[in-house]
Amino acid sequence: MWTWFFRLASPPHVYALAGKLGLWFLIPAFALLAVGTWGGLVLAPPDYQQGDAFRIIYVHVPSAYLSMLIYVTMALAGAIGLIWRMKLAHAVAASCAPIGASFTFAALVTGAVWGKPMWGTYWEWDPRLTSELILLFLYFGYMGLRSAYEDINQADRASAILAIAGVANVPIIHFSVIWWASLHQGPTLSKLGAPSISGAMLWPLLTMILAFTLYFLGVLALRVKGEVLAREFQSRWAEDVLRGISTAGSQ
Repeated sequence: MWTWFFRLASPPHVYALAGKLGLWFLIPAFALLAVGTWGGLVLAPPDYQQGDAFRIIYVHVPSAYLSMLIYVTMALAGAIGLIWRMKLAHAVAASCAPIGASFTFAALVTGAVWGKPMWGTYWEWDPRLTSELILLFLYFGYMGLRSAYEDINQADRASAILAIAGVANVPIIHFSVIWWASLHQGPTLSKLGAPSISGAMLWPLLTMILAFTLYFLGVLALRVKGEVLAREFQSRWAEDVLRGISTAGSQ
């Protein structure tokens, strides 16, 4: 029953699986991205207060959501690597960091673009904005800490501890608009009642969230594939793979 779990500790198996999963996730991601973009930019009506400026949510909300989801994924992978000493879990965590940093940066930039017409400024030291900025610094700190160690095992352990400690910032980001007075708009999708957004605006947003999530999974799979190969380059199976790539490239 648990054979599939233990096979995840096999670098050749994970390398092959990641290559397949990358395409399986990316193809529907791009299809849904096209549908969601058309629905959000063309079919959805203008907001009665914000006009067409609200449409930035179709990039901002998925980016902000993934910035937190990816960090939690990175911290969980780091914890699994520490507890069960699974090197491939550390490979997943290392692969998450640059993707998460990219989505966090996108969330901050799109938030600033939206904030200028709504608040009259690109930046305010609002609790949500500030905690999201801290999340970006945590990603940078994780990647910087990894690169500071020449020994991969020490880099895995140190960066995993940082990721686990930093996960406390994720609920602060999520609940900041509830816990403190905030300029940032309150929750719309995660409320206990019905979402405070019309159906014509909601379905493109949900489509974009799913598209961004599948895109993350696809890119993660491809990055894990490269990370595993880089870690195992001295093994026989990796040498065979690299030899095959070199042969194909020379033809």
